[in-house]
Amino acid sequence: MQEIKKNIKQLLDELDGLLVAHFYQKDDIVQIADITGDSLELAKKASQSEKKLVVFCGVGFMGQSVKILAPQKDVIMPKLACCSMARMVSSEYYDKSIELFESYGIKKEDLLPITYINSNAEVKSKVGKMDGLVCTSSNAGKIFDFARTKGKKIFFLPDKCLGENLARTNGLESAILGIDDKEKILSADIVCYNGFCSVHQLFTPSDVDFFREKYPDILIVVHPECASDVVQKADFVGSTSQIINYVNSLPVEQKVAVGTEFNLVNRLRPPINGKKNTFVLSSTIPECPTMNETTLKDVLDVLQAYKNHSPYNEISIDPEVSKFAKKALDKMLELS
Repeated sequence: MQEIKKNIKQLLDELDGLLVAHFYQKDDIVQIADITGDSLELAKKASQSEKKLVVFCGVGFMGQSVKILAPQKDVIMPKLACCSMARMVSSEYYDKSIELFESYGIKKEDLLPITYINSNAEVKSKVGKMDGLVCTSSNAGKIFDFARTKGKKIFFLPDKCLGENLARTNGLESAILGIDDKEKILSADIVCYNGFCSVHQLFTPSDVDFFREKYPDILIVVHPECASDVVQKADFVGSTSQIINYVNSLPVEQKVAVGTEFNLVNRLRPPINGKKNTFVLSSTIPECPTMNETTLKDVLDVLQAYKNHSPYNEISIDPEVSKFAKKALDKMLELS
């Protein structure tokens, strides 16, 4: 293991490479990464780095975001893992959604799409063509506030939970396209695509009730990708980075149950004098299967192939797609 890590570091130095890892990656990947973070942090820092090569340990849309923002860089991924939520909305499904709106009498120009960063480049591009925006869980509130000033019906995709939670927080009516009837779609302020995160769907109101009954003083912390009935029971709701900052600000003796990916929660706070005060808000282990695909050997292999001028898992995006996807991403970064 140590030999693999040593070889990875040597190759990164030799190839002017930057190793980037999302917080949900396995511990051994996070430990050797040059940069760790959530989607927004990684998109910013990796694209702004002076390094020529970015080795991205995460899921496909994250590597795409870096390539869109910094097309001059080589971006390779040890595993071309795919976010299940991102797979729920394809370019074709996006077009069908717009057609459904139009069949209800809602003109395309009267819609303002906001796509969660958990979507592929083609979807981001179509959103950009409609003067829409990208958001992440950490800046969704700011993006949403901006969108409301445009006086259009907001189409939020692909995560219905984040969209519903934003609507509820702002006292607005939401509906789910393809699930709710035409009348509800027409009256809603924000219409959500019917997508979700398979990991954050694991957390339930009964999980919250269990921990509150067992530890009356416990704090419940969840990600906004959780269902609305879970979010409403929480003491704190935030993005991955916001969760880390909040939990680390608590007194070490404060018990907290966290509703997000297992690898992150497991690293948050070690036991104090053998006593555990940080719990996963679930009776099962909520691991993201695709985030857990990448291994140290995968990192080493992809670097060696790149060195030998036979790269694989290299991110490339059609220039026209990249142009409009960048428009939506740039607008997000500007507002953030």
